[in-house]
Amino acid sequence: MDLSKKIAQGINKLGLSVGEQQLSQFQEIIERLIKWNKAYNLTAIRDPEQMVILHLFDSLSIAPLLRPGRLLDVGTGPGYPGIPLAILEPNREYVLLDSNGKKTRYLKQLVHEMKLKQVTVLDSRVEQWQPDRPFDVIVSRAFASLQKMTDLTDHLLAEDGVWQAMKGENPVNEQASLPENIQLVSVEPVAVPLLNAERHLVTLKKA
Repeated sequence: MDLSKKIAQGINKLGLSVGEQQLSQFQEIIERLIKWNKAYNLTAIRDPEQMVILHLFDSLSIAPLLRPGRLLDVGTGPGYPGIPLAILEPNREYVLLDSNGKKTRYLKQLVHEMKLKQVTVLDSRVEQWQPDRPFDVIVSRAFASLQKMTDLTDHLLAEDGVWQAMKGENPVNEQASLPENIQLVSVEPVAVPLLNAERHLVTLKKA
């Protein structure tokens, strides 16, 4: 399988405008994931083609819907969606947070070697972390229910900021259990190239 060709085709289907350097960086992060997954157990996905679809394309699919500003990727795991988004939009500030030391060590090395100066990686439990200033956007992917995510990260979000949660099917039950101080802004379907499954981006704000 030609990784670079598959990545270029998917980016094209997503309608994203990227340069050769960005395409090369997308390929590099997948190659690093393949290489280091055996040692660090970074993801349950072993097949390179599935890594491209389920990590890279899935992450980039939300890019057109992301709100502007300083971004926190909470429960980033091996760096998704944060790393692909940082490569796509380098003029934004990113913080990638996870409590798994193996994954954050891998990420710190990747960020250093790839010179992604717009990215900071932190090893911490989200409820214990106190940043110097809040975030405009908090993104999560397979992190927790909407209620738990907003509860754990409420202290990290700016007053006029938004949560943007990546979900599979439209999480109707999760929306129904949101507290009164959290307002649903939108639920938008997202198409991921080569993935035959539902994806939605749920945007929430403080009421």
